[in-house]
Amino acid sequence: MNNDSPDNIGVFDFDEFASHLLDQGLQVSPSLMHGCLSGLLAAGVDSAPEYGLDALSQSLDVAIHGELASRIMQLYTVTLEALQGDEFHFLPLLPDDDDDIALRTESLASWCSGFLTGFAYRIAAQSNGSEALPQETGEVLRDITAMAEAAVGDDATEEEAEESYIELVEYLRVAVVNVFLDAHAASLGDAIAEPERRLH
Repeated sequence: MNNDSPDNIGVFDFDEFASHLLDQGLQVSPSLMHGCLSGLLAAGVDSAPEYGLDALSQSLDVAIHGELASRIMQLYTVTLEALQGDEFHFLPLLPDDDDDIALRTESLASWCSGFLTGFAYRIAAQSNGSEALPQETGEVLRDITAMAEAAVGDDATEEEAEESYIELVEYLRVAVVNVFLDAHAASLGDAIAEPERRLH
């Protein structure tokens, strides 16, 4: 996450997380994992960090233990706090801004894939299949599905690729918060003072 994040979010460094994953022999992107955790939360909260760890392990078919497990549970809790907060601190976990734009775009696409996986897992676990998603949520999911295929075009200049990336990240931040608010409008009631919808 970017350096201007609040302290409790900024402790999660992309490269450090990648090292933890490699130490356990996992060829999984930190972005994919955070996207999955975010998708679980956006689809309907279970605030227990143990649930987040177990659901992530099952939905991505990975075995996680030790310090990495503790860090993932912490990330789950911090992500929930960011989604619930009034100050709009939610950010996807992506490489630093000084990394290559192609790597950042690939990681953004991976984050989106993880989000869709986590969202689908949570919906399947809590629904009998008869409940329709809100129209706005369906539109956002279609957009995120398209973003999961994002890549830097061969004919794009670095400046154009950079601008596109920034626009996609900003859209993603706002869209995921709105999906979260839609999913929790009924269950949270007054627990979250619902801000203005931020998509438009």
